[in-house]
Amino acid sequence: MKKYLLILPLLLFSGKGFSQMAGSQAQAANVNYQKAEFPGGDETFRKEFMDMVHAYIDTALYAIQGNITFIFNIDPKGKISNIDVLPKFKNNEMFIDDMKYAAKKVKGKWKPAMQNGGPVDSKFVMKVNFSHNTYDHD
Repeated sequence: MKKYLLILPLLLFSGKGFSQMAGSQAQAANVNYQKAEFPGGDETFRKEFMDMVHAYIDTALYAIQGNITFIFNIDPKGKISNIDVLPKFKNNEMFIDDMKYAAKKVKGKWKPAMQNGGPVDSKFVMKVNFSHNTYDHD
């Protein structure tokens, strides 16, 4: 019985040590992260994307009023692989398809995000205020 009492605290403390080590390794992995970049910067992408939206998409069809948040997924090849829109609204899927079309028309390719020397998926978030037909810089 004494053997078990001596072994039990060792097992408990060794598990805690491993869990702390795993947490510090996860923090170290995030230190070597570099976000995705568009040639000319985020503002250049915002301007070009909105120019394409206004040139090719009739946003009046959707009767959108207010702030819309676009979430672009940038894949490891530097391409926009998915677009999501928040909040959800009527005809959301058709709107997203139109936004994908506008995004494809943007000239330039994203430099993918890098983590530990390799390209990784990342997100780019952009807010647009459709009530004033302009976009916010937040």
